[in-house]
Amino acid sequence: MRLMSLTPELVALCHREETDPGPDSSWTQLTDEDFRALALRLSGEADEGPLWVFAYGSLIWKPAFESVEQQRATAFGWHRSFCLDMVRWRGSAEQPGLMMALERGGRCNGVIYRLPDGEKRERIERLLRREIDDHESVGSVRWLPVRTAQGSLRALGFWVGVTGRGTSLRQPLERVAQVLARACGHVGSGAEYLYNTVSHLEEFGIRDCNLWRLQKLVANEIKSIHERASETGMLPPIT
Repeated sequence: MRLMSLTPELVALCHREETDPGPDSSWTQLTDEDFRALALRLSGEADEGPLWVFAYGSLIWKPAFESVEQQRATAFGWHRSFCLDMVRWRGSAEQPGLMMALERGGRCNGVIYRLPDGEKRERIERLLRREIDDHESVGSVRWLPVRTAQGSLRALGFWVGVTGRGTSLRQPLERVAQVLARACGHVGSGAEYLYNTVSHLEEFGIRDCNLWRLQKLVANEIKSIHERASETGMLPPIT
């Protein structure tokens, strides 16, 4: 495996303690009844047979669910994009961050996980509670056609085709690198999120050219930030 430019040592430089600001009151939070209703609808739309989940980012390295099988799969017509604006989790109001979603165009090689048989609605509901928490995000959850070495199937995908408020689409990688090298929230930094995603994709033999270039840009940005900080005694804000 080629050595990454973004190392654990550089990632550690981005960490700082942040307080969870809690949910944004301007978004409409989902209730328990909402989660149950959405899970019921999605389970009704599911194919017969196993429940598959398509992972392209943090679900690869932090799935938070039990799986009985995993394999590579490709979603055509989508690509990874750091386009979700974050002022919580891996960003803050003072230093907003970005997280990944699937944006239209291209292809995305990822991993599909097969969940245990039975309790399909309950398993989907647990996934929903991990991935989304407001009505405005419901439209980003959908069944994705994916292709595997064994054939085609449908898998549940999250943060797919996001638009509108809370998104910054089609940003140049240089700009994304500036954000990820600086942003940190109460669960960790943007650089850590990128590092974990790229390194775990490599373990599956998946090389995303954009992410590979991005991790090098972020590594260089972190070095530059801390070189300047050593000279001035303070971290420069993003401009």
